[in-house]
Amino acid sequence: VQLQASGGGLVQAGGSLTLSCAASGSTFIGYRMGWFRQAPGNERGIVAALTDYRTFYSDSVKGRFVISRDNAKNTVYLQMNSLKPEDTAIYYCAAARGGFALRASQYHYWGQGTEVTVSS
Repeated sequence: VQLQASGGGLVQAGGSLTLSCAASGSTFIGYRMGWFRQAPGNERGIVAALTDYRTFYSDSVKGRFVISRDNAKNTVYLQMNSLKPEDTAIYYCAAARGGFALRASQYHYWGQGTEVTVSS
């Protein structure tokens, strides 16, 4: 599975962005999908995760971000609303076969990252 993330950019606080993660090489039906982010000096951490039966959001984005998938397009999205300067990071999409998981080490396929910068 190859993952291609896109949609990052510069946005003012309070604005919105939608990140996309397109998968190729295999359908991702049956895979767990996740969005992670990494800010300078910080570890890569989970933002949102999705399986066929469950979604997860970190406390810092709950109520503002929405993860979704379009199986026909083999694409996962992260709709980010009410963005804050602390959301500034490189965002990575990730995938792995199997059930729900939140740790980066539990994901086997990674996109290249897309940078999100939120100005105050």
